[in-house]
Amino acid sequence: MEKMTADKFIFHKSCFCCKHCKQKLSLRNYAPLYGEFYCVFHYQQLFRKKGNYDEGFGHQQHKSRWLRSKSNGTDGV
Repeated sequence: MEKMTADKFIFHKSCFCCKHCKQKLSLRNYAPLYGEFYCVFHYQQLFRKKGNYDEGFGHQQHKSRWLRSKSNGTDGV
């Protein structure tokens, strides 16, 4: 089996797929985020959906974590 390496992860060539649409990816047409891989089309589409890299990809926004840590009296460090 052929293997490929992307962002320090090793994949079977047939397993390197977009998390959203399951389309096979290549080293020319992928975008990584939070250890997950997307085709360029869906990476851009998910970003545009919410206008940020957190909510569009199903993660909590960083700014909400900052606001919560400030209200708890911590500085987040």
